[in-house]
Amino acid sequence: MKKVIVYILFLTLAFPLWASHQPQFSTAGFFRLKDTGREVYSMNPAWRFHKGNLPETADATAKDFNDKDWQVVSLPHGIEYLPTEASGCMNYQGEVWYRKHFTPASSLNGKKLFLHFEAIMGKCKVWANGKMLAEHFGGYLPVIADLTEVIDWNGDNVITVWADNSNDPSYPPGKAQDVLDFTYFGGIYRDCWLIAHNPVHITDPNYENEIAGGGLFVAYDNVSDTSARVILKLQVRNEGKKAFSGLVDFEISEPDGNRVALLSEKLQVKAGKTATVGDKVVVKNPHLWSPESPYLYNLDVYIRDREGKVVDGYRRRIGIRSIEFKGAEGFWLNGKPYDKPLIGANRHQDYAVVGNAVANSAHWRDAKKLRDAGVKVIRNAHCPQDPAFMDACDELGLFVIDNTPGWQFWNDAPVFAQRVYSDIRNLVRRDRNHPSLWLWEPILNETWYPADFAKNTNDIVHAEYPYPYCYAGCDNGARGKEVFPVLFTHPATGDDDWAIKQPDPSKTYFTREWGDNVDDWNSHNSPSRVNRAWGEVPMLVQARHYADPPYKYTSYQALYQTGRQHVGGCLWHSFDHQRGYHPDPFYGGLMDVFRQPKYAYYMFMAQREPQPSDLIAETGPMVYIAHEMTPFSPNDVTVYSNCDEVKLTVFKNGKSYLYKKEKTASGMPSPVITFKDAYHFMDDKALSGKNKQNEVYMLAEGMMDGKVVATHKVAPARRPSRIILRIDNQGTELKANGSDFVTVVASVADKDGNVKRLNNYYIRFDIEGEGRILGGSNVMANPRPVLWGEAPILVQSTTRPGKIKIKARVLFEGSQMPLSGEIEWSSQADDIPLVYDEEELSALGQVQTESISLPSKSKAEKEIERLQKELNAFKLKEVEQQQTDFGEKR
Repeated sequence: MKKVIVYILFLTLAFPLWASHQPQFSTAGFFRLKDTGREVYSMNPAWRFHKGNLPETADATAKDFNDKDWQVVSLPHGIEYLPTEASGCMNYQGEVWYRKHFTPASSLNGKKLFLHFEAIMGKCKVWANGKMLAEHFGGYLPVIADLTEVIDWNGDNVITVWADNSNDPSYPPGKAQDVLDFTYFGGIYRDCWLIAHNPVHITDPNYENEIAGGGLFVAYDNVSDTSARVILKLQVRNEGKKAFSGLVDFEISEPDGNRVALLSEKLQVKAGKTATVGDKVVVKNPHLWSPESPYLYNLDVYIRDREGKVVDGYRRRIGIRSIEFKGAEGFWLNGKPYDKPLIGANRHQDYAVVGNAVANSAHWRDAKKLRDAGVKVIRNAHCPQDPAFMDACDELGLFVIDNTPGWQFWNDAPVFAQRVYSDIRNLVRRDRNHPSLWLWEPILNETWYPADFAKNTNDIVHAEYPYPYCYAGCDNGARGKEVFPVLFTHPATGDDDWAIKQPDPSKTYFTREWGDNVDDWNSHNSPSRVNRAWGEVPMLVQARHYADPPYKYTSYQALYQTGRQHVGGCLWHSFDHQRGYHPDPFYGGLMDVFRQPKYAYYMFMAQREPQPSDLIAETGPMVYIAHEMTPFSPNDVTVYSNCDEVKLTVFKNGKSYLYKKEKTASGMPSPVITFKDAYHFMDDKALSGKNKQNEVYMLAEGMMDGKVVATHKVAPARRPSRIILRIDNQGTELKANGSDFVTVVASVADKDGNVKRLNNYYIRFDIEGEGRILGGSNVMANPRPVLWGEAPILVQSTTRPGKIKIKARVLFEGSQMPLSGEIEWSSQADDIPLVYDEEELSALGQVQTESISLPSKSKAEKEIERLQKELNAFKLKEVEQQQTDFGEKR
């Protein structure tokens, strides 16, 4: 059996022209630099997996344990694939086992080798070649193991992981899943990295476990437009046999490579010891980070020996900014009062089909879609989220409220509080260098904990971050709130039951969750909770509720009517997500579990600034008609736009309506636009009966300063005639690393491409090439029902770059059914080498992924199919004429 580290050396294939920005993701807390002696490998591919307990006589930690009957999976792995309606505790809870075989390259002999799991759900243990190296409690923070002393350089090596996501009140969140408003899911659901570096190396802060120590610490002071003081601190460990003398260079550069600051510090580290070096450096005329301009510098750190040779180093992306919460004066950014409320959204990390096992690119696309909609702050509810998501927030301009795990649960046993404190420390150490970090939320959400616990959590945050611009927040109604500078509550213009009545001038207020509006906390009926498939009217009600409902409630409008002391709020919730204690998913998202938008998404988008900018995200003017022109569509036409004026034209020679935005001192930037009694199906019928279907449409034109700057046109969908496929990737490449995935959407459309929203087909997908469809018929992932005109699937890459072809057709075919659709693109080589056993990898997908293989059609067969459809259409003209004639005689 050949076990090797496989280096990806394939040539990159051409990518379509619509690729725009290719995000980069950190690995184990840093970005790699060439020629530093530090190397990174992905351990994600080809793990043997067993779900359930093992017999007492079976020792799965032993190197020679027979795991050949176990399934082969790749990380991130969430134990199982799930239906899109996966709430109500239908997911697996219990023990799981993983084993990975590999042989490291001989060139790594003499290096320090660390295994870095970004997260393993629940409690877990990690062994290498039978020796236990790590034990961890909690499912959201890194698990790190030193492999150096246990590696066998002459043969097979085996990493074994045991994990258990069952209910356990001894560590946070602690609450049983069947009474929890989210789901634990399970498995090794984030990336696993193998980090190799020299014995003299920059440490990992979570592994070192020192207060405000370990690794690289970057903070700021005296920040202004003219200068900023950057505080730099670095810990270096020497595991060599001799003392080390040299230098540490900190180089701060702009993205184009122009260096703006350099700090060199002498370094002396005794054998077997650590040393910490650092100082402050001034950057003149800095580009300051903000949501509107998320400027990132590159901070390159090098350790050099006496001869100047680099022995270790890496890059961090940093953003220079100051944040201050000034009580009655509100929030200040970069020394100036922030001039508008910060409107954001909460985010759970789960996705359709895969649960929490989400690829890095999908985390980035989540952030991108939210920033496109004008969102400026994300609350990581209720747990630390994937490092890739934090990286995305840095470059897209999203502030982050960083949460410790917890929700409505307290355990008086001392071990529980100690594990919460440990989570807080590890969270701060992991995320402290992110410019997107806005506010720490170290308390347990909606929990009646002791007052001294609240003080302890705040003290821990400041002990771990002993520099300026560090703030923590807490519920206004919680014990111990007096120690926090930021309190979570509703504005006086919103929900009276929760609103602050007498604000404390020393506190700043923020609404951590707004928008949900249930009848009771058992039934959970709410105008905010709308499945996208329910169609126009429910989605319009949801959007109106979030914007400016006809009753007093915290909404976009209410948050814009507050004073400076109340600085904004986060919608509950960005995306539909699964829950433990209710049979229904939470349907209140701006997007569904596949991240397909509802009308409320476009209402949010209309609140962004109309001026274009150089953000990576979409900016500028927009207009959107929230109307499908079906027989059941409302007579009133709703339009969302951030433009000064909107002209709506209904039908080619029909009526035109004009809306002019009123300039108001307060209130949401762009109120919902309603054109009363503008659409009637009978007008459509009248024109269609005269064979003038092409005259039936609505056109919205957004205008600024009298000029049209944005348009949106809709037309009713006619006879469903074809399936159209699109890749919902926000322009990102699909990386051929065996982990990356992308959403592919099949739409049922008429001959002009209008989506037939009212449709009940099932779509069957087939795949060829270097990809696999995640999930099968057992979870209704493939074939997939058409909901609101569309059927999305997830397509994952293999470890080989190359072409991928997806075919989609109606499950039950017939001569009158729509034409099948087809799309082809290519995955791209990843620049991180993959570690896997080639023989193990060959079994991947045989068990893990259920895929349907359909016979390919030749060009001649496709042409015959197309001509048959044309003949069918011709035949139908006769039927159509007969029905018209009959109707006239009536």
